[in-house]
Amino acid sequence: MSQVVVTGSQGFIAQVLIRRLLRDGLGGEPVDRITAVDLAFEAGADEDARLHRVAGSVHDPAVQSEALKSVPDLVFHLSSVPGGAAERDPDLGRKVNLDATLSLLDNCRALPRPPRFIYASSVAVYGEHLPAQMTEDTPAAPALTYGAHKLACEVLIADASRRGWVNGCSLRLPGVVARPGDGDGLMSSFMSQLFWRLARGEAITLPVSPKATCWWMSVGTCVDNLMHVATMDSRSWNAQRSYQMPVLHLSIEEVVAALSRILGRSVADLVHYQPNPLIERLFGSSPPLLAPLAASIGLRHDGDISRLTARAMSHE
Repeated sequence: MSQVVVTGSQGFIAQVLIRRLLRDGLGGEPVDRITAVDLAFEAGADEDARLHRVAGSVHDPAVQSEALKSVPDLVFHLSSVPGGAAERDPDLGRKVNLDATLSLLDNCRALPRPPRFIYASSVAVYGEHLPAQMTEDTPAAPALTYGAHKLACEVLIADASRRGWVNGCSLRLPGVVARPGDGDGLMSSFMSQLFWRLARGEAITLPVSPKATCWWMSVGTCVDNLMHVATMDSRSWNAQRSYQMPVLHLSIEEVVAALSRILGRSVADLVHYQPNPLIERLFGSSPPLLAPLAASIGLRHDGDISRLTARAMSHE
């Protein structure tokens, strides 16, 4: 796995992934080259000699051609237009979230050897009408175009793997914290903003109720899982080549209390609630989720709320 491509490389998860790849390599072996693909890059950023940047839309054929020029052993396909932004601009959402994935698979088909292809799917595939207890067999029923495109890409990656174009696997990501910034276009951004606003002693108004329950994972644990799937024996993957990552099922109240403990001061009075019915249904009404199949191949959640909050705040 010495040649790696990461799409959406300026994103929150991708940045942690790239730092980890450069520092630790994969499977005990160093990574020789990482081709990072995103719309633009900050000028003057420190650059490791192993890092090659390709600026432009992942939907652009020339960008894909340049990205795959190194003949990658491994592709982490993380680029996307978030759910809220894709609802506002469905044409852009389709280009980036669906069409770009399909063309990337087609271009991988032309490579001299099929790369391993790890895809960041989403819990958005499940929609808003969830059972009281979720399992890995719960049918997908997307309520947003973003979720529909994620589900379609899972099927396309499984089919491309069947044909031998890639050796692919999709992981359904939950709310990954704690993403910096305002999370423009990300309907679940309140989950990360909760961490940073309270850490700075700032008030926050949440679009969900105090007892709203969400699926949580730190960015460090998310990257652990991505790297694990990238190096494990793919013969153990299921026929769908898709897994729901295990999650912690926690209420907003529980997370606020945990943040009070880690920050050493009560922060509950900084949190105000103004529930948005759609966001409450989609992201604040998550039931317990059992994922024994994912656990059987080595995928993990954070373990407990203390480790979740500590890793979320450290970005590692």
